[in-house]
Amino acid sequence: MMKRLFPFLLLLVGLSACKDDDSFTTSRSALLSFSTDTVKMDTLFSGIGSATYSFWVFNRAADGLRISTVRLRQGNQTGFRVNVDGAYLDNTLGSVASDLEVRKGDSIRVFVELTALENAQLDPQLVEDDLVFRLQSGVEQRVNLRAWAWDAIQLSDLVVSRDTLIRSEKPLVVYGGIRVDSAATLSIKGTTLYFHDKAGIDVYGRLLTDSVLMRGDRLDHMFDYLPYDRVSGQWGGIRLFASSTGNELVCTEVRNARYGVICDSALYSPQQMRLYMENSIVHNCKGPGVQAFSSFVGLLGCQITNTLGDCVAVYGGMAVMQSCTVAQFYPFSAERGAALRFSNVYEGNSYPLEAMICVGSIVTGYEDDVVMGEAGDSASLFDYHFEHSLLRTPVVEDSVRFKDIVWESAKDSVQGKQHFVLIDEQNLIYDFHLDSLSTAKGMGCY
Repeated sequence: MMKRLFPFLLLLVGLSACKDDDSFTTSRSALLSFSTDTVKMDTLFSGIGSATYSFWVFNRAADGLRISTVRLRQGNQTGFRVNVDGAYLDNTLGSVASDLEVRKGDSIRVFVELTALENAQLDPQLVEDDLVFRLQSGVEQRVNLRAWAWDAIQLSDLVVSRDTLIRSEKPLVVYGGIRVDSAATLSIKGTTLYFHDKAGIDVYGRLLTDSVLMRGDRLDHMFDYLPYDRVSGQWGGIRLFASSTGNELVCTEVRNARYGVICDSALYSPQQMRLYMENSIVHNCKGPGVQAFSSFVGLLGCQITNTLGDCVAVYGGMAVMQSCTVAQFYPFSAERGAALRFSNVYEGNSYPLEAMICVGSIVTGYEDDVVMGEAGDSASLFDYHFEHSLLRTPVVEDSVRFKDIVWESAKDSVQGKQHFVLIDEQNLIYDFHLDSLSTAKGMGCY
């Protein structure tokens, strides 16, 4: 994986045929021009190939220019790989390409990749080299290549079959996913997990996390202003299967996944909590944030925000949500789900809702109604209670189920995203701390 050939790319910039009278100069004043003097790459993990970067080399001189050599100043010592107008600088042959031409008014394109060597440091380290163009005249011109490389531990298709603790100062890059068997407990503390593509955590046993960040492994940018870390759907998510119970996520952030945390349907027990989350965040998912079927779920001081599906969806069982911020400002689709949905039926199947309890929380979003309570099965339990919370939904005249409620509407002077410090849809930057003007003081998780 350390060496791979670039696609053989030949770009025809000028369509005119070469003429017999084309001339080439060896004047030291005739120089190449470059579209950039520095190729700056994003931070990347050591041992893992970067994206491909490129720049243009122009000849604006009055005559053609011959390039005697193009070489990496440090040869094969830094891990950079370069292709110049279809000529690969083979690192086993001195990292040099020879005898290239750039005719008058023409240009060539250069492609650069990097697989950095491990640096034995905890923090990202600068990796730098120069691409040196030596003209036939003897003049040398350089383009600087630079990136930050970060040592990480790679985990591939990890199966946890016995009680295991993962704690690491280095980032963990997960390929293929993590499976926790039914007889095992996986504890993760004080680390960051970077999941590749569709990788996630499938839990048949028990998952305990404390001070953990889970996100995708793309450290580069989709656009100059937009890092992949702000784009949803970068990795799988956490799925708790029917045999899984006693899961606890404390001070844990799950962001930019396909889904946040899903509790599959199981035999409901009021004495057995399947999922407890405290001071945790689920943000920017391409599916649901927290979705539970026939489960006992507790959410304390959590932020569940910006999901294509529902931010929180409870189908049967019991859910207790206290001091949470549930905000539906998913920016990528107008077909986004509700902020909070609770029901006693799903796809025609009955899921008795023992209780949906929401206390001291904020439930808001773009739409006029983001709280969806659906009693789809009249013969099944459907019990709920809201107290001391802000709800963006039409007023419900029910003093038993709704106590001390701030009913938010689109007509309020402060409503929706105005409650929060920053909702920047253009750059996808969000800060869900309460703004000083918010009417939700004393509610939510901040």
